Amino acid sequence: MTPPPPSALLSAPAAKTTPKETATTLTPEKAKKSKGSCGCSSNSATTQELDAKMRARIEKHPCYSEEAHHHYARMHVAVAPACNIQCNFCNRKYDCANESRPGVVSELLTPEEAAHKVLVVAGKIPQMTVLGIAGPGDPLANPEKTFRTFELIADKAPDIKLCLSTNGLMLPDYVDRIKQLNVDHVTITINMVDPEIGAKIYPWVHYRRRRYRGIEGVKILHERQMEGLQALREADILCKVNSVMIPGINDQHLVEVDQVIRQHGAFLHNIMPLISAPEHGTYFGLTGQRGPTPKELKALQDSCSGNMKMMRHCRQCRADAVGLLGEDRSQEFTKEKFMQMETEYNLETRQEVHAGIARFKAELQAAKAKVKSSQKVANSPKVLVAVATKGGGLVNQHFGHAKEYMIYEVDANETRFVGHRKVAHYCQGGYGEEASLEGIINTVADCKAVLASKVGPCPQKELQKVGLQVVEAYDVIEKVAREFYNQYVQQVEA
Repeated sequence: MTPPPPSALLSAPAAKTTPKETATTLTPEKAKKSKGSCGCSSNSATTQELDAKMRARIEKHPCYSEEAHHHYARMHVAVAPACNIQCNFCNRKYDCANESRPGVVSELLTPEEAAHKVLVVAGKIPQMTVLGIAGPGDPLANPEKTFRTFELIADKAPDIKLCLSTNGLMLPDYVDRIKQLNVDHVTITINMVDPEIGAKIYPWVHYRRRRYRGIEGVKILHERQMEGLQALREADILCKVNSVMIPGINDQHLVEVDQVIRQHGAFLHNIMPLISAPEHGTYFGLTGQRGPTPKELKALQDSCSGNMKMMRHCRQCRADAVGLLGEDRSQEFTKEKFMQMETEYNLETRQEVHAGIARFKAELQAAKAKVKSSQKVANSPKVLVAVATKGGGLVNQHFGHAKEYMIYEVDANETRFVGHRKVAHYCQGGYGEEASLEGIINTVADCKAVLASKVGPCPQKELQKVGLQVVEAYDVIEKVAREFYNQYVQQVEA
């Protein structure tokens, strides 16, 4: 259940590279004076070090910490079916086991069933640290079920962090209750601060037993979101804001959204791409509204990243997701299965596993420190690399088994995670699919290399044809990426 010791991994053979032609500490007091008690400031978040208390609050939350998502799992329980707004990008469905997007679940649970499921999963997956309620509707449109679920879990599994995601409409009414239950992390989906733009996203809002259509409803939603965000800051509850990037509607506007939520105390901003496949049955999907390209998404995230911390590792999870970000083990724990399972929750066992992860992370940090540049290099060229990984902060997955690639931006100064891209399996039943390979190549075409534990000779050849170098390794991502970068620069300068 715990990762293998990094010392063994770091002594693995050196990365094999096939060229394309051949085979400042921010204290809580300062934060309050700056932009709220969330730990954000007007300076670049990438250059700020969070204080020890803040690091402790996020170090085991895979959504709030990019580092944590390599090691810790989360789960969502689908206890909140009703929703009080309509979004043009949403269509809540049931029995959609093969879809991975917000609002989708296979089955609804009662609070008692949800609590039993959490205890089962916490025993089977002891690195699961966070329980979230994110739907399939809105948790605060279902307050009794949501809070009853939290009560049961807090009583039986006190070491599991409680988290909820909401559209924010009813948030101001429940911040005190959220604080009372020790829910330390709340996500609000905020897609606009200009109601004129919001009217293109939200057809109606149901508030205080009345349905408001068009801009009238959007104004209510906006005012309540800002009020709720401010109340979370005053209650010292960490808030992540999700924003869906919709090209031609709010893509340029999200820069302003980023500034406003920072001023109101948001800790983290997660700008997500619109999912708009027609088969999902959403309004945007049926009307042909496209989602952003990876390049467009990265450009917008980069333009906002100087204002506050930017989340780039979101997987836009199902409302019943289980496991590490990037994997979905929900079908292992369907109601039919988990109701037959005995709870194996054991706090001592879980603490031992978490201690092992902490030791593993410490060794990883030591390995990263060895390859980190001690001096800044001006005007260093930046390149992207695509990494096949199963987690743990390692290059440790076969090219043909990857369902997504982690994208890192590398220069002479740092190796920085900038996003992830989903791909189709290349290996299916032991053979490669040419269509899948073409799709993978198109997905990572702007990268300079693919880093994987193993790449077969056929895909190696095709990757090299389009100028992608292949690096085979089983080691720390930053170490492999740095070694590739140094070699790449030498080749370019030769």
